[in-house]
Amino acid sequence: MNNSYEEKQEARRQRYLERAEKARQEYEALHEEAHKMAELIPFGQPILVGHHSEGRDRRYRGRIHDKFGKAFAALDKSQHYAEKAETVGTGGISSDDPDALQKLRAKLTGLQRNHEHMKAANRAIRASKTEEERIIALTAIGLTEEQARELTKPDYMGRIGYAPFSLANSNANINSVKQRIAILEAAEQRQDKRVETELYTYREDTVENRVMFEFDGKPSLEVRNVLKRYAFKWSPRRLAWVRYLNNNGLYAAQEVRKQLDAMK
Repeated sequence: MNNSYEEKQEARRQRYLERAEKARQEYEALHEEAHKMAELIPFGQPILVGHHSEGRDRRYRGRIHDKFGKAFAALDKSQHYAEKAETVGTGGISSDDPDALQKLRAKLTGLQRNHEHMKAANRAIRASKTEEERIIALTAIGLTEEQARELTKPDYMGRIGYAPFSLANSNANINSVKQRIAILEAAEQRQDKRVETELYTYREDTVENRVMFEFDGKPSLEVRNVLKRYAFKWSPRRLAWVRYLNNNGLYAAQEVRKQLDAMK
């Protein structure tokens, strides 16, 4: 069963697919209209320069050209939304996902297991004297014979096994996931916050994972410029100017509040 975030992602994917289909239908309609218009011109018929029909003919051919242009623009739009639909949910684990901590901990376990497996493989290779001994040692720790033979092939520097940079990258990924887990664990301890002033309502919403500024109506240009300067964006769904509820977002919110409070 999908959680609320996953349901939103699926709804977002469906919206992109619907837009792609709408644009595709628009392309087909425009393309057909342009073809029908072009069929009225005899094949190979040039513009009769100097003839009384020259102006009308040029305008007609121009409309055909524009129609084809709009058709192919609609096709590009259809492909654009189809590609966006394919990428929904492929950007990793989002902090907005209610199950993000659980998923990150599972990911960390997998990364750590893989890292230990890489080190065990290198130890097995170092402890073996011949290629066949290495194959036997590697298959004993879970590799297939094909994987074992591939791992014992020398690289461009003559090294066998997992190269130091592979272990370094693996360790960096582990540390990155650990940092994200620590950030989300700290975020779990946060409490919702709401501050109302004459100019704005300031909120820290732990469920939405957003820091927000709400206004009665559209704020002035001066206020909007302050918000934009600190990377707050208007959210039509939330009816607020928002940033992620993290350390950077909280710092930016403090700076915005200082400047807005000084406007009173």
